[in-house]
Parts: sequence; structure tokens; C-alpha cells
Amino acid sequence: MTVTAIHGDLDRLDDAELADRLAAAATRIRREVAKIIVGNDDIVEQMLIALMAGGNCLLVGVPGLAKTLLVSTLAQALDLKFARIQFTPDLMPSDVTGTDVIQDDPATGQRRLTFMAGPVFTNVLLADEINRTPPKTQAAMLEAMQEKRVTVQGRTYELAPPFFVFATQNPIELEGTYPLPEAQLDRFMLEIVLQYLPEEEEVAIVRATTAVAQEPARPVVSRDDILAFQRVVRRVPVADAVSRFAVRLVRSTRPGEASAPPFIKQWVSYGASVRAAQALVLGAKARALLDGRSHVSFDDIRSLAMPVLRHRILLNFQAQSERVTTDQLIEKLLAATPTPKSAL
Repeated sequence: MTVTAIHGDLDRLDDAELADRLAAAATRIRREVAKIIVGNDDIVEQMLIALMAGGNCLLVGVPGLAKTLLVSTLAQALDLKFARIQFTPDLMPSDVTGTDVIQDDPATGQRRLTFMAGPVFTNVLLADEINRTPPKTQAAMLEAMQEKRVTVQGRTYELAPPFFVFATQNPIELEGTYPLPEAQLDRFMLEIVLQYLPEEEEVAIVRATTAVAQEPARPVVSRDDILAFQRVVRRVPVADAVSRFAVRLVRSTRPGEASAPPFIKQWVSYGASVRAAQALVLGAKARALLDGRSHVSFDDIRSLAMPVLRHRILLNFQAQSERVTTDQLIEKLLAATPTPKSAL
């Protein structure tokens, strides 16, 4: 692939160089993750899209699908500070954000309040089983996920960039869980659903995990690299027709919109907000660069519709009684939303 083919729409030379480095870094990350994680190539790809776009991810899957291992392995390959919080019913907000403690000042002999930072002060935060903690503690994550900062005792502390939250959730256990509020779900750029792997890949997992322990993934991308990649992703141009297609797709999920299809009005209580359109376009920019392109296509938008929209659409009772899922709804919506004729 020629440099011209990749960077035909990028104006600055350093942007073109960064785009090359981003694609090469993504290849190295995939290679390192593949040393530990068998299969799940599409899952890793979606996580890389969120990473390059600076978004948070919610990983949903039954126990035993290596959700936690996947996040920790990715963090190792990124050479970023990593922290894990095991969310439990007795977890307090201060256990996440940190708190002020009284300490003796050895110089003066006086006591003073000192802020002790919590595990949220990291680069990659694994929020394990995030729906097992009460809403009060869940809410402690909201400011960090959106504004990249936390407020404790009236004082605000900035989180060092880059900052990502990768949260895991078990969809089958409901006892002792606290469903995430819509406001918090909306803070996740993508909801990634993990499924059981094919038989051959499960055999490969069993062989690998019952033999000699594998070496951990090597760090192949630095913090500065990630920050530079995030900047170049935002500078990828998007045609007006593509942006309008993303917005039209999101607006079609709202039953109150005149342009919404009949099945949306029939099955949906609340649709996606403008944050979904932002996630679609930004994620599409990252996907384009990962694919070696400097422009966003309609296919980029379509490919991200499922992970971007599935947690932002609230189905009504009729849909639930008819066993309609959000994924089925989104597939139907994609089929009903025509691609503009000026497709790239």
C-alpha cells in the first residue's frame, strides 16, 4: 500500500507519519495480545478503535470468556499504568477516587489533611463486574469517565492522560447486581459483547493454558504514542454525507422523531443521544486509520452501529414481551436506513 493511498486526505506531513505509526503500532499490539488471547480478533479490533479514539468500553459476556485477561493483556502491550477494581456491594466511592487522611507533618509536628489517591488515578482502569456495586459507588466513576477528573471534598484532581475505563459485566447473573443507569451507560463509547469461541479455538485455549505458563505481553506502545495517535485520529476528515448518515442513523432510534421507522415507534421507549453520533464518527475515524485509510466511509459507520448503539437504546415492554433484542433492532434499522448515493 502506498503512502499516497493511505494519506491522500491528510494535510500535514507529521499527520501522515503518525498515521503510518498508528497502523504499525496496532499491528504490534494485535501480535502481542494474540500471544495470550486466542481468537476474538474482532473484539480486539473494537478495543483498539476505542483506544485510539479515547473512549471507554463495556465488555459484556458470561464468566470464563477471558474478559479480565483481555483487558490486562492489552494494558501490558500499551506500557501504561494499569489498575483493577473488583466491584463489590460494600465498595465505597472513596475506595475508587481516594480520600483525605490525617497525617503528621514531620517538619512541623502538626497534623494536616493529605489526599490519598485511589485506583482511578491510572491510565487503564479495569472496572471488574461494575454492576455489582451500588449506584452511589457507580456514580463515583461518572466524572472520571467523562471529564477525566475526580472531585473529593470539594477539590478537583485531574487524571493524567490517557485515561480509559474498561468495565466488565456478566449478563446472566442478576441477583446481587445493580443495573447501570442510562447516564453511565452513555459514557461508554462501545459495548462489546463476547460470545463463546469456535471449537478449534477452545481446544487451542485448553492446550495453551494447561501447559507451561506463557510469558506476559511485551509493551510495544508508549504513553506519548497513544496521545499522538488520539490527536491524529481527530484530524481525519469526514465527508458531510458520512456525518449526516451517522446523525440520521442515531436520530432514527428515537421514537419521537417523525423519520423513525414504524418498528422503532413500536418497540423503543428511548433512543440514542447525540453522544452516540459523536462516538460513531470518532470511532469511524479510528477504524479508517487502522485500516490504512485517511477518510471515513459509510461502511465504517455501519460496522460500529452495533457496539455504539446497543447500550443506548431502551426497549419498551412490548419489545421485551416479543423477545426483541437491541441487536436485532439495530440490524433492522441498518437495513431500513439507505446509504446515500454519494457513497465513498
